Amino acid sequence: MNRWRWAAVIVSLGAPVIADAQAGPRTQAERTNYTETSSHASVQAFIDTLRMKPGLAISGGVMGKTTEGRDLPYVVVSRPLFATPEAARRSGRPIVFVQGNIHSGEVEGKEALQALVRDLLLDPKRNVLDSIVLIALPNYNADGNERLAPQARNRGAQNGPEMVGTRPNATGLNLNRDYMKADAPETRASLAMFNAWDPHVFVDLHTTNGSYHGYNLTYAPSLNPAAELPEATFGGAWARDSFLPELRRRVRDRHQVLTFDYGDFGGGGAGRGGRGAAGGPPPTGLTPATPPTQWRTYEHTARFGTNYYALRGRVSILSEAYSHDPFEKRVRSTYAFTRELLSLVAERGAAIMALARRSDDALRRGASVLPPVPVRSAMTQTPYEAEVSYEEIERMGDSTRYEAGMPLGARRTGRFKSAPMQMFVRFTPTLTRPAPWGYAIAATDTTAFNLARLHGFEISRLSAEWRGDAGPQFAVDSTVIAPQPFEGHRLVRLVGRWESGRPVTLPAGTYIVRVAQPLGVLAMYLLEPESDDGIVAWDVGDRSSGANGSAPVIRLATQPPVAMTAVPRANSP
Repeated sequence: MNRWRWAAVIVSLGAPVIADAQAGPRTQAERTNYTETSSHASVQAFIDTLRMKPGLAISGGVMGKTTEGRDLPYVVVSRPLFATPEAARRSGRPIVFVQGNIHSGEVEGKEALQALVRDLLLDPKRNVLDSIVLIALPNYNADGNERLAPQARNRGAQNGPEMVGTRPNATGLNLNRDYMKADAPETRASLAMFNAWDPHVFVDLHTTNGSYHGYNLTYAPSLNPAAELPEATFGGAWARDSFLPELRRRVRDRHQVLTFDYGDFGGGGAGRGGRGAAGGPPPTGLTPATPPTQWRTYEHTARFGTNYYALRGRVSILSEAYSHDPFEKRVRSTYAFTRELLSLVAERGAAIMALARRSDDALRRGASVLPPVPVRSAMTQTPYEAEVSYEEIERMGDSTRYEAGMPLGARRTGRFKSAPMQMFVRFTPTLTRPAPWGYAIAATDTTAFNLARLHGFEISRLSAEWRGDAGPQFAVDSTVIAPQPFEGHRLVRLVGRWESGRPVTLPAGTYIVRVAQPLGVLAMYLLEPESDDGIVAWDVGDRSSGANGSAPVIRLATQPPVAMTAVPRANSP
């Protein structure tokens, strides 16, 4: 199989793939012939150099600070320049937010994004910057980026560079499991960016963890079924069925970069290397003589950034470069994928913005138009079948390291085959709940209130006490608590039933979150007591594990007949 033709790398959309050294700054990877990845200081210097170059349509700022106090710089680029959220919204253009390095050992997104911003800015001909507003954050996990260690330690199943950062941030949190609970300062800063800019498209750049497939890059839309509700959230289904198939074709035809649905082999003892965005440490099994029978994606939960973002009524795309390709090739694959993605967004910008407006308009009507919302899901039990490419790996019978990222005594053969496999790449709801009018959060429950505010919800407060029938409430029979902590919490599941006829008392000052708002589906996913990734599941504030007979948030079937005052929205970066 011809997986790559280097001559095709110079083919691009009106600009060289890697700019001339005299025209602009070079990334640390470029300067070192891809033997090193960019440090935090190098990324900052690269951005500063571009911003100081006369005549370039670039602005930016600091999204926030990390646990250790490092700035998280981002840039905004467009022609003409729309440097503020308000100006970007008035521009009538799609806003695209691309981030790299959330797992700071997966470094090619950081390098590709810097190079792409430079090349687009320095290209004198028309390009995507004349049609979109691009926000680029190359180095999201800046603290992890500085914890350099040999690739064999920090990224065992990856082919270079020699020194890379760590997967978690400085406190040991996986930032791509933090989008719902928002424990990390990096996540809180990211949510503030989402609230301020409201990007139409969010792109998260990663690297796989080592399964031996036949693709330069794999991708995924949001996998959460709540991201594809008819006439409401559209991003999951639209990206999967309309956007990504065309993107796949363009990247293949224009750059000879082969892409496919993100996943990992399963069934029959296939060669597995773990899951870049999703799974744990890479297993060491190799592709056996008999081919695998399944191709399985990662989880659907909203703790993952791309699953989360589509619950906001927008589009999200996960990019996973192939970890066994050399570092330079991974950078180029990610560059080609991202550039073509931006081009396709520019072409379909009017349609994307129309779908986003339709989503907002529908969600503002709330329960009257929303179908039952999935709050728990499971992998489909009815997979379809497709041909999947895999590489044969040869056991040499010795203890030689034949290539970085490969187990001892294992050698890549370059022989690629394909086999029909069951495609487990979708999820189906296992529990849905009808949309209520809203939710009530106790005035004393500052943890839940602060988290709801961080996510950008429209929140009000009762001006006077109200007592009455709020509709069915969840009565807790038992609480199931995970025996081991996960990402700083013990996951919780409440077992119980819905009971009617129980009057509730809401004191003055109670916080109210209406479902009839653009973030209504996300609000349900966070606040429903049976959600698999909400405040109950994460035991936010240690309240769920101590619950005695009731859920921590009151569900409101109708609007309380009491005056309310709006709570100011959370601060933006």
